[in-house]
Amino acid sequence: MTAETTAPDHADVRVVPPLLYAVPLGVGLALHAAAPLTIPGRPGTAVLGGALVVGGALLVASAAGTFRGRGTTILPHRPVATLVTSGVFRLTRNPMYVGLAAAYAGVAALLGSWWPLALLPLVLVAVDRLVIAREEPYLARAFGAQYEAYRRRVRRWL
Repeated sequence: MTAETTAPDHADVRVVPPLLYAVPLGVGLALHAAAPLTIPGRPGTAVLGGALVVGGALLVASAAGTFRGRGTTILPHRPVATLVTSGVFRLTRNPMYVGLAAAYAGVAALLGSWWPLALLPLVLVAVDRLVIAREEPYLARAFGAQYEAYRRRVRRWL
């Protein structure tokens, strides 16, 4: 007797993506408090940081609003109702993750710390491996040729 396995009707993401950004950011800021590695160039870095935080937040909000407008979920552990390819999704397949990365970098620049920036590549690898690597096969199963055409047309990040 063999056990039949079926893929779940969702991306099977096991971590809340914003935590992949928030936890390392907190660690970076704690490291900065313990052993400061200050970014030079004030007040320019603060202005750049503020712009990145605002721009990242607007990108996340726009993507979330597009999902809501299309009647689908932003939660990657729930089934999606439709493939969203409009709005900011015309520019990147992952505008929420791009926006969170921009906001993360912005907080580091705003506060003037190299520590969170040093951790950012690890954050991006974690998002790629723990989230996107589960989302993309799910979307390919759920939307087939429509998703493949979208994937060929639009870059993953930028």
